[in-house]
Amino acid sequence: MDLFTIGYEGASQPAVIAALKGAGVRTLVDVRDLPLSRRAGFSKKPLSASLAEAGIAYVHLKGLGTPKEGRVANHKGDMALFWHIVEDKLATPEAAHDLARAGGIAGEGPACLLCFEASHEHCHRKRVAELLAGQHGFGIRHLSPDPAF
Repeated sequence: MDLFTIGYEGASQPAVIAALKGAGVRTLVDVRDLPLSRRAGFSKKPLSASLAEAGIAYVHLKGLGTPKEGRVANHKGDMALFWHIVEDKLATPEAAHDLARAGGIAGEGPACLLCFEASHEHCHRKRVAELLAGQHGFGIRHLSPDPAF
């Protein structure tokens, strides 16, 4: 079974939902620390409502989100510090709990991890997906609402 990931940077909400539907995703797992966005339609309430209309469940797992200092490091391009902070966060009991929840969700049917960055190479969702793949044997497929990525 595959575990999907997607980033919404530069995308519209309808394009993200279309990519999810096209892949057969049944549950979107939001792995942002704070499920808020300046981009229209990507804060928790409007996103979960639109997903429900499309027949896709929404789950927010805060324990898998990158803390503020990690987001700042990523924004500044300090990727060594960013990945260090991500690894530290994913080693916490809160993250272990939410990894188990995410694994259970993905084991029940097609699921997709959501975060901001368009490229999974610059996003912690790549590492979350790798951990879940290692624990549960999932294949990883990175989706994009923009075919250029």
